Amino acid sequence: MKKLTSISYQQMMKDQINIPAKLLRNYLQLGLTETEVIVLLQLHCFYIEGNSFPTPSEIAHFTTLTDQECSQILRKLIQKDLLTIDQIKEQNVLDEYYTLDKLWSKLYEPKQVKQETSEETHNIFILFEQEFGRPLSPFEIETINIWIDEDEQQPSLIKAALREAVLMGKLNFKYIDRILREWKKKGIHSVEQARTHSKAFHSNQKPRETRQESNRDVSLYYNWLDEE
Repeated sequence: MKKLTSISYQQMMKDQINIPAKLLRNYLQLGLTETEVIVLLQLHCFYIEGNSFPTPSEIAHFTTLTDQECSQILRKLIQKDLLTIDQIKEQNVLDEYYTLDKLWSKLYEPKQVKQETSEETHNIFILFEQEFGRPLSPFEIETINIWIDEDEQQPSLIKAALREAVLMGKLNFKYIDRILREWKKKGIHSVEQARTHSKAFHSNQKPRETRQESNRDVSLYYNWLDEE
């Protein structure tokens, strides 16, 4: 067997990355698939090489996945609250980068590991995508995660805010965020309280002139005010 020269040995040593054993042994407990682990390892490798925000195409180049599949996996990782997108401003230029801090935190701080995501929390992403008629962007997914994790909003209350936004014909994240902040400011923490507040709000609105709206049937969202 040919011995490694000092140069080839040094090159080999430089070509190493550290993979936490806990990730390989515990990824199932985090609800990850093998494919998602590969994408995480690719992100980790890109970060070590100095690229903290690789595109789906760059990741796909080193896997058997397509660009679209990589993009979908990145969205799923953000939904699972294992991957986040942060921003840093340098010389008036705003740069974005991926961070795996939440992944490492959940691996090495077991007391803080949440139980498997509830069905209601999982379905909230599906509901938003159905209402917007498109896949959510990473930033929109992160916004929902912030509402749930940092603002401690109940998924049912977020759904109620989504219904209210549709009812008002203002289907955008800024408006939904305003609704949630307003409810929190007024001490509204349940769907029942939100429904009572919304009924009072709409009953006080002056009749508006009939105007052409989209063909969208919003009767479901009017009915939410009367649900038991």
